[in-house]
Amino acid sequence: MTSEIPVRPPGPPAADAAPQDREPAPRPPTRLLAPLRETGKLFALALSVCRSVFRRPFQLREFVEQFWFIASVTILPAALVSIPFGAVIALQVGSLTQQLGAQSFTGGASVLAVIQQASPLIVALLISGAGGSAICADLGSRKIREELDAMEVMGVSPVQRLVVPRVLATMGVAVLLNGLVSVVGTLGGYFFNVIMQHGTPGAYLASFSALAQLPDLYISEIKALIFGFIAGIVAAHRGLNPRGGPKGVGDAVNQSVVITFMLLFFVNMILTAIYLQIVPAKGS
Repeated sequence: MTSEIPVRPPGPPAADAAPQDREPAPRPPTRLLAPLRETGKLFALALSVCRSVFRRPFQLREFVEQFWFIASVTILPAALVSIPFGAVIALQVGSLTQQLGAQSFTGGASVLAVIQQASPLIVALLISGAGGSAICADLGSRKIREELDAMEVMGVSPVQRLVVPRVLATMGVAVLLNGLVSVVGTLGGYFFNVIMQHGTPGAYLASFSALAQLPDLYISEIKALIFGFIAGIVAAHRGLNPRGGPKGVGDAVNQSVVITFMLLFFVNMILTAIYLQIVPAKGS
């Protein structure tokens, strides 16, 4: 007596088919979407910080401590860097104006370059390198010790408690430090132009008053404010998202500094182009 073997009718494959018989599901291009995902997280953190600024309670003590810390680590380096920076600009502009026969505009051109471009960038780079790296390392160490997770469990927002005071501190220090760097850089340029290039003090000051205007100072402070905000947000974002334990914190610090530098020069180009289109030159 023979047993009949059941024959499976033709149709769709059974659910218990071998895995190798199935077609692999398409995977999303995670590597291509990773930069966009990180950019989205960065903008989401910036929006969350802007919202949390107006929420109560405001962490005044944390803000004062962070403000003092960032100011203490950036004031002296900023003053020391601004002197040779202003001197280099004054010497280069002075040499160029001598070739063109326009020595009377040396002071105005060099001071405008220091106030509009050099001063905000110097402040932002120092705040990002000194204060921003410290903020990123602090938040990253708290993250790997799971302190931030404990704060969320207790109903405390890490953004409002830790990030907002640090971002506001970087913005405040950037605005105040920008004035210091502008003054020191201008004095350094004046000294090197008058002493080393035998310029006339009266012509230096007269050309400055003839070319400079008050909106030049406004755009300098606005740039410093925006650059401080960018430095604080990028440092906080990388500190809140470290990868790989303690080594990941060090990598996050390096990444925060590099990303901030790239964003600063890009934003500076945009702000300068907008300013030159909106504000007419003096005397035009």
